[in-house]
Amino acid sequence: MLEKTFRPAEVEAKQYAFWEKSGAFACHPDSAASPFCIMMPPPNVTGSLHMGHALNHTLQDVLVRFERKRGRDVLWQPGTDHAGIATQMVVERTLAAEGTSRTALGRAAFVERVWAWKAESGSTITRQLRRLGASPDWQRERFTMDDGLSAAVRKVFVRLYKEGLVYRDKRLVNWDPKLQTAISDLEVEQRETKGHLWHIAYPIEGLEGVSITVATTRPETMLGDTGVAVHPEDERYTHLVGRSAILPLVGRSIPIVADEYADPKTGSGAVKITPAHDFNDFEVGRRHALPLVNIFDRHAHLNDAVPEKYRSLDRFEARKRVVADLEAAGALVRVDDHLHSVPFGDRSGVPIEPWLTDQWYVDAKRLARPAIAAVVDGHTRFVPKQWENTYFEWMRNIQPWCISRQLWWGHQIPAWYGPDGIIFVEETEEEALAAAARHYGGTPELTRDPDVLDTWFSSALWPFSTLGWPEQTKELNRYYPTDVLVTGFDIIFFWVARMMMMGLHFMGQVPFHTVYIHALVRDEFGQKMSKSRGNIIDPLVLIDRYGADALRFTLVSMAAQGRDIKLAEARVEGYRNFATKLWNAARFCQMNGCLPDQSFEPASADETLNRWLVAAVRRVAEDVTDAITTFRFNEAAAALYHFVWHSFCDWYLELAKPVLSGDETKAKSETRAAAAWGLGQILHLLHPVMPFVTEELWGELGYGEIPLILSPWPRLQSLPVDNAAVDEIDWVIRFVGAIRSARSELNVPPSAELQVVVENANHTTRTRISRNRSALTTNARLKTIEVQAERLSAMPKGAIQVVVDEATVVIPLAGVIDLDSERKRLAREIEKLTAEIGKIDRKLANADFLAKAPAEVVDDQRERRTEAERAKEKLTLAQARISG
Repeated sequence: MLEKTFRPAEVEAKQYAFWEKSGAFACHPDSAASPFCIMMPPPNVTGSLHMGHALNHTLQDVLVRFERKRGRDVLWQPGTDHAGIATQMVVERTLAAEGTSRTALGRAAFVERVWAWKAESGSTITRQLRRLGASPDWQRERFTMDDGLSAAVRKVFVRLYKEGLVYRDKRLVNWDPKLQTAISDLEVEQRETKGHLWHIAYPIEGLEGVSITVATTRPETMLGDTGVAVHPEDERYTHLVGRSAILPLVGRSIPIVADEYADPKTGSGAVKITPAHDFNDFEVGRRHALPLVNIFDRHAHLNDAVPEKYRSLDRFEARKRVVADLEAAGALVRVDDHLHSVPFGDRSGVPIEPWLTDQWYVDAKRLARPAIAAVVDGHTRFVPKQWENTYFEWMRNIQPWCISRQLWWGHQIPAWYGPDGIIFVEETEEEALAAAARHYGGTPELTRDPDVLDTWFSSALWPFSTLGWPEQTKELNRYYPTDVLVTGFDIIFFWVARMMMMGLHFMGQVPFHTVYIHALVRDEFGQKMSKSRGNIIDPLVLIDRYGADALRFTLVSMAAQGRDIKLAEARVEGYRNFATKLWNAARFCQMNGCLPDQSFEPASADETLNRWLVAAVRRVAEDVTDAITTFRFNEAAAALYHFVWHSFCDWYLELAKPVLSGDETKAKSETRAAAAWGLGQILHLLHPVMPFVTEELWGELGYGEIPLILSPWPRLQSLPVDNAAVDEIDWVIRFVGAIRSARSELNVPPSAELQVVVENANHTTRTRISRNRSALTTNARLKTIEVQAERLSAMPKGAIQVVVDEATVVIPLAGVIDLDSERKRLAREIEKLTAEIGKIDRKLANADFLAKAPAEVVDDQRERRTEAERAKEKLTLAQARISG
């Protein structure tokens, strides 16, 4: 017998261990079944499960469990990313606590120490994914620095270099002066910062007393200015274009150029150009062949390119000195308070510097062309489709991809330098030495490039490197291209686009046919979760409180395409109650002998109620299948919830109770088998979303030796739909529901058994009442049902009416409730709701409120108004029923 209470923690640990031990997650490369492959976005090896992971991996797991049950040979390829900066920082902090550092250890010993950390602590995230119920093929787990993946990285780098697609260049990068490395745009976060806007006068060379004013938020960078730009159509400055300005404090003559980058409506309309320290200025400088003067070293201290008095100063100390000197020289026109966005390194927490340095680059523009065409031609599609525009916008304006990082942890770049700086790029040092020997005619000493590759470089190869490339393995031939990529919109540029480029270039095919982009998980008020806001919701805490099934169902139910998820703990608690409802329904079935019966043929059911169930199960199976295959996860969850809670538990089992509690008859035997069959189909359909409770019930109720995870998905298209049975039971539900609503609205005590009269009933209604009288009286709490073919000559005193199809149900309430008190209560409630609606309307009509309030606050007000209006309508209807 099932336990009285569903205990998720016990069930989850037991079932997951069973699945993993039994090999239920394994793919079968030699199978004749159609393959289905999803690549797990590899979480950082330093990571721990957050709500974004929970959503992403739940949706992937829904797809793989669904396709596995549909008979596909499923490979959900798991793995983790070495996360260069993050991992190096973790180990460096440990070393600092021990009183040492990576430089004290040296590169080889430090890298060995990182590998030791990875072996000890690097599996936290994968253990947590198991708690969520994720079912990838763990036996095939990969790591971006595995030997095989490392070999793939070296081969790709060397091939791209020899094809002219990888090269070394001096360009601006996001430089983190604390971590001493270039970082990607994804590792830069923009922070609103209170600062100043300094307006500086630059004298015009050869025009006594004439100057041009520029404004800057970073006055220290003026020491590296090599031009001033004005808009070509700005009549205030057309006479100055072609002349030169004198750079204050430095005395350098710099040209005034016409460029559309300068905005006539912003500030003075004139812009200082510092090509070596601003990305936009770099492009302006290239267009006008302006010199690049690098004024910072790797620590963001001023270097020898500036006047001696500023050399070696920290950038912020230099700012103070420069501003003071400009003011003393009379060049500081004014200073304005200014709120602006400042780029910070997300891990170091310090402002990053656009810094001119030698780095390795990929010619992304050339690689992007076939990747753009693949989406245009429909070989890869985005869901929702509007994300294609984001992809195209970035790909069509793509810049060279900086792939080198000044770290020790990562894939060291396979490039060696000869004594004269000649570069030899090969997969191994032996091959580099051989190439150098051919070049020099001897065996020179080579120095390896100390940099490592951007983590995104190795993860761009993930869809094929994990399958054994460059070897032509059977897994590679079978599972590539993969089917679906499930990911967030924030890495369309950094990962999706780069996998497209690399997959097409090295495999000749797109890496996946579909990219499903899910939204953000926000807090219940629509705010982005962050430590600073203190609103982070830990998925593991919710799993501990409510179970993994409840969290999974919550996320799936809210995963509407293109809409962020507002997650409230109360929602998770509600779906825990849903799991409990299912458990209790299964226990009721077990206690009433509704056990799996292999002889039951749903197509041959005789009882009207059971034929209704068969049709309802077929319909929900079709709806859920269609919703999952089209990535409408929330619609699948809604269909499941409505069917399980309402159709099966609230109606089918309740309507079946009189039969199940009666004498042994053919009807009772069939209803037992039908209930067990219906419950079994529910377990199948719910399994991808709520795997733990469904697998537990499947085993405990004896549905078969094959575990639910591997049991076939319901294919019920051939089952007949008895429309007459459907219409009759749907009528019963409407009849009972109408009376229940009236009882609830008018505060009729649950114990009160009412005597109702059904007037104006046609032959069909009279027949239905006759056949279902027991179910109607039991479920609507009625003492009697009197049927009249005509209308009553006079309405009984204190009676209300509810309409069900063509008939009117007259419910006398005099003596059952105090009608006068009820009228007053309803009037008070309606007045209260009217006042609340008026208050919300005044807010929504206030232009200041709409302009200043966050969008989620405005949306919340609109939702509250809708709810209040709906409640008022119900009370007004109830009031009308007892008026007169």
